[in-house]
Amino acid sequence: MMTIEEIRTGKEGQTFDLKSIQIDPKALAIPIVAMANADGGVLAIGISDKTRRIEGINQHATKLNELLRVPFDFCNPSIPVTCRYMDCTDDEGNPNRILLMDIPASQFLHTNQADEAYIRVGDKSRKLTFDERMQLMYDKGERSYEDTAVYGATIDDIDMDAVAEYAKLVGYSRSPLEYLRENNGFVKTNKKGEEDVSVACILLFGKNPQNFFPRSRTRFIRYEGVDEKVGAEMNVIKDVIFEGTILNQVKKTIEFIETQVREHTFLGQHAQFVTKRDYPEFVIQEMTVNACCHRAYNIKGTEIQIKMFDDRLVFESPGKLPGQVKPNNIRHTHFSRNPKIAAFLKAYHYVKEFGEGFDRICREQEANGANVPSFRTDEFILKITVPKVTGNVNENGQKVNEKVNENDVKVTVKVNANRHELIEKLIEKAISNHDKLTENRITILELMIDNPYITVVELAKAVGISVNSIMRNIDYMRGKYLRRVGPDKGGFWEIVE
Repeated sequence: MMTIEEIRTGKEGQTFDLKSIQIDPKALAIPIVAMANADGGVLAIGISDKTRRIEGINQHATKLNELLRVPFDFCNPSIPVTCRYMDCTDDEGNPNRILLMDIPASQFLHTNQADEAYIRVGDKSRKLTFDERMQLMYDKGERSYEDTAVYGATIDDIDMDAVAEYAKLVGYSRSPLEYLRENNGFVKTNKKGEEDVSVACILLFGKNPQNFFPRSRTRFIRYEGVDEKVGAEMNVIKDVIFEGTILNQVKKTIEFIETQVREHTFLGQHAQFVTKRDYPEFVIQEMTVNACCHRAYNIKGTEIQIKMFDDRLVFESPGKLPGQVKPNNIRHTHFSRNPKIAAFLKAYHYVKEFGEGFDRICREQEANGANVPSFRTDEFILKITVPKVTGNVNENGQKVNEKVNENDVKVTVKVNANRHELIEKLIEKAISNHDKLTENRITILELMIDNPYITVVELAKAVGISVNSIMRNIDYMRGKYLRRVGPDKGGFWEIVE
């Protein structure tokens, strides 16, 4: 549990905000809506966000009742906020309470009473433009862009042979045109009696999808070295574009990447030859399929880009992680931005079991001694980096990057080590250095040992203190008892003995 002092001095941010009990109910709806549309969060009411003065709520019963109704009366749809109270002493020296509103991240888009949508960005609640609002609805699955009618597209733009092949694959015995009219809303009659052709239909069966979506293509770029250089130092050694239907792009892209993947064979244990690939075959296939299947096709200004460096593959796809999928839950959370496209690729056996793909990617990487993929979003582009499994192999069959692989092994050993024994060593280290590991710090270290990929928000919930308090404790222990390996998003914690 956080203390009242930790709440009062806590830094306002993405998932935490202070509000005076005097706030107008309509104004309170804005941060509630913004947090629900983003990652959720906590609002502490009864502490001034300007002066940090503890006002309390006991002497404002009527006002409190108005604020408690805000998630229902001023938010559309209503938001299932959980309210709890914390005893405190206000700045007048009197016993009092503050109200804590726990706001969940929502699968829906929420607006205030004025039909304005907001999203939490840092410590601000930012109003969304119409286009941003539509994008958020696509991301959350409230609307599906793949069902949208394509302006100017007609039946003549569809390859009926491709439709016939797919209809036969799924066991549909009538004509291809009947299939389109009767399934998945591929072709629908509008109010004017005209037939509309959906986005999914053009992308899956179009004679030339790029006539309508010029950047609905996949581009493979190979660089020499580990950096992306431009101008006179440009280091691009291959640049290939794959167009056509999504199925054609998936097939051709995977086939081409396979020609770029190197295999290393060397004499391993027990005098047996071992062959290692730079990237597991499943990882290449699944990452390519995910990029084509889950990209936001309403973002039309860029294509999917797959960049190969000497030490990694980077998959760049328009759109953020969809729905409730986050970097910390992606291994076990499934959400299809384009469910009809996903079902199509599953029929062709490119999508395995729904929801298992990314977890298997991580397991394949880990089984080969490599780190799992990391995530980063730049504006509207999701970038997923897949580390290379093997480094260069010399004539003796020894890997040049053995040091990196040794570190990977150490982390794995530490995760599986006896937690109690490791914590005792850290406590002894602290005593010998005339340092102190508080109960909260020990709990943080234990949680990191159990799950090196645990997030700061998850730590705060598990320990029962604020995110800011977690960060202060981490900063104190960083370099002495723990270190961060890799980026903030996608990296992991390592315990320093």
